[in-house]
Amino acid sequence: MRLNATAAAAGCRLSAHDELPSTNTQALSLARRGERGPLWITARSQTAGRGRRGNTWLSAPGNLYASLLLVDPARSERAAELSFVAALAIHDAILDCAPALRTRLTLKWPNDVLCDGRKLAGILIEGDMIERRTLAVAIGMGVNCRLHPAQTNYPATDLTAVGVDVAPESLFWALSAAMVHRLAQWDRGDGFGAIRADWLECAAGIGGEVRVRLPDCELTGRSEALDAAGHLLLRLPDGALRAITAGDVFPLAAGERTGRLMAQIKGPDGTE
Repeated sequence: MRLNATAAAAGCRLSAHDELPSTNTQALSLARRGERGPLWITARSQTAGRGRRGNTWLSAPGNLYASLLLVDPARSERAAELSFVAALAIHDAILDCAPALRTRLTLKWPNDVLCDGRKLAGILIEGDMIERRTLAVAIGMGVNCRLHPAQTNYPATDLTAVGVDVAPESLFWALSAAMVHRLAQWDRGDGFGAIRADWLECAAGIGGEVRVRLPDCELTGRSEALDAAGHLLLRLPDGALRAITAGDVFPLAAGERTGRLMAQIKGPDGTE
């Protein structure tokens, strides 16, 4: 792996490994020991890679596994916005390496990059307060370059499967520069409005019927928009509008959409 000159000029450094349990775990461990970043941690494979909600992220050699450690990137309440920053940077980097995919790439709330509707990349933002007052954030990014899992909660793909050959090294070189540009646009949260607007231009599923899996329940409704903080605004069957701060989002299958429509026509008591 090597850093793009733009990233090096911005003060980024690189710690590349053949294998780690998790690049995010390594990044936060270094922060607790005094590392202040910005530091990229990469691994050719991970033995304990993970996604959101503790889901396993299969991490065999051939894909890109990278985390960017940032210390005091913004106020703690703005840290979740970094998932939008990272998604746009991954989108930029893939198009830099494979411009033919421009019309096939989309972004899925809150943290996935899709190609042809299948998951191509995921993002995991993790933070820790160090010295009781300073926020350290690990922005974990996994991009399927040459392989993808067959059994997942959401259909997956990889760059080779969609017809382009991009090595993890080439993608990381582009990504390290793209993150510099997107972080500058974000401007410690002051530029989130511009990030949100760019994200929405690439968004998949906004305006469609979705199922949202939360820790304690599942909701269905229409994903109407993102609010100013990046929360998903979900219109529920009873007409209420709910802001979702975090959750797993899936498009409703045709049968689910039909069932929801019939329930609306009949009403909650079963009458028409």
